[in-house]
Amino acid sequence: MQRVANEDSKPVIFCDFDGTITEIDVTDQLLSLLAHPSWREVEQEWMRGTIGSRECLERQMALVEATEEEFNALVDTIRVDPAFVPFHEYFRRRRIPIFILSDGFDSVIRRVLRRAGLGGRLAFRGRVFASALKWKHGRLKTRFPHASAGCRHGCATCKVAVMKKLGRSGFKILIGDGLSDRFAAEAADLVYAKGQLLAYSRDRGLKVRAFETFADVQADLEARLAVRRAHRKLAGRVLVTS
Repeated sequence: MQRVANEDSKPVIFCDFDGTITEIDVTDQLLSLLAHPSWREVEQEWMRGTIGSRECLERQMALVEATEEEFNALVDTIRVDPAFVPFHEYFRRRRIPIFILSDGFDSVIRRVLRRAGLGGRLAFRGRVFASALKWKHGRLKTRFPHASAGCRHGCATCKVAVMKKLGRSGFKILIGDGLSDRFAAEAADLVYAKGQLLAYSRDRGLKVRAFETFADVQADLEARLAVRRAHRKLAGRVLVTS
């Protein structure tokens, strides 16, 4: 069941990366072009719920048949939603935190963000919770620093645990697109979704709004914040006159 906090609580934004901040799913693109075709069989195991995303990614990344240079060159072709940079700047100025939660890989995420102009100005230090990836003897090795031993789903990154820790009493907002976000959606107070996550959220009766780009999310959240400011102003007037 979806948890709903008081909407007057401070907003905390949690955002997926692959296919949400980026225009395409980065991990799927890398695997499609650089991995042995059997990665798709592993994907189907995850889709059926036979394995968790942690095991799925560990096995899939072991199938990558590329050099580090080839891998990075492909990462450098990935583009972010053009509306994400102004979205982040808008909420940064208003001191509303944004955290990136991803089953994907932190080194890839930071490389893509740097190329989008976010590396120096918006470093996301301490704001990215993702899997880890490094090259060793010409092969990719995975590590999952944000997995949870108590997670019965075997997630690569336990988004629910991170949200509970960082959101605490705040109004938790999730922005996502895929099935890897479904458990986080149930822990959020408000969900902005597209793709498979939108269908899942509607089926579960979650408080969800559809979006296509971050411009849609920003416009809706701006309106919500404006209403909240108006309510607070009105409450202040009532308090003064009473």
